[in-house]
Amino acid sequence: MEPGAPSPKPPEPQRRNWADVGPRFASAMVLIAVTATALYLGSYFFSGVVGAVYAGAYREWETMVSRAPLTMPGMALIGLVGLSGLIFPLLGVWGLVGAIALACVVAAFMGRELFFWRAAGLVLFGVLILSAVLMRGDGVAGIWAGIFLGTVVWMTDSAAFFTGRQIGGEKLVPSISPSKTWSGALGGLALGSGAGLLVWIVLTDSPWWIGLLISLSISILGQLGDLSESAVKRHFRIKDSGDIIPGHGGLMDRLDSLTFGIILVLIVGALHGGIGSVAEGLLYW
Repeated sequence: MEPGAPSPKPPEPQRRNWADVGPRFASAMVLIAVTATALYLGSYFFSGVVGAVYAGAYREWETMVSRAPLTMPGMALIGLVGLSGLIFPLLGVWGLVGAIALACVVAAFMGRELFFWRAAGLVLFGVLILSAVLMRGDGVAGIWAGIFLGTVVWMTDSAAFFTGRQIGGEKLVPSISPSKTWSGALGGLALGSGAGLLVWIVLTDSPWWIGLLISLSISILGQLGDLSESAVKRHFRIKDSGDIIPGHGGLMDRLDSLTFGIILVLIVGALHGGIGSVAEGLLYW
């Protein structure tokens, strides 16, 4: 700098954009209300809602992998995914599996080029529907298990979002998701597992350390699910899976954190309590 020249102004601090918080919050309230109502009513209502939600998620998957408008066979796949949830109370596990298997057969006739991706989506969403309906079951324990799982997942998501945006810092996996930071991941883990532990203590008499371990596992798996969906979207070069949820994107964008967590709930609950008592096996030790 030349003598006498004015000193350069220090760079202004970067202003964080919080304009999307309002739509995110409003959407979250609607989703929580729908989820709570479905959990409480159970039976056909819960299974129908779960089937419809994941049918919508498969619609996004189909358009993502095909990169083309929906065709009649594609709509048939969406319908079969939704049907797999709706018929569960009537025909049980084998009815659900049969609907997904039929969808895979239809996908096979749609061409070999995209069969792997279509079948992967159908099987994944079928497993997620199965995990959800088996967790809910017929008793009140299914409501408590859903509240516990939802608390950990949503608190992890929210804390990761606000902590990462406010603190920033080193990127978590920039090659997959440039916006995610280590501060957000740790903040989400801390608040998500802490909130899960609190719900566990309130709802059950089981040892607290089991609740903490399960909460930590669900929180970590939730963030891995988010990163996994980001990796798939990056593979297909899209930013959001859809725009149906204001502030959140598509259904896949909202459900990604639930993916591995609800599968863990199914595994732990079924191993401990049996396939017919997943919620009881998860909560009561």
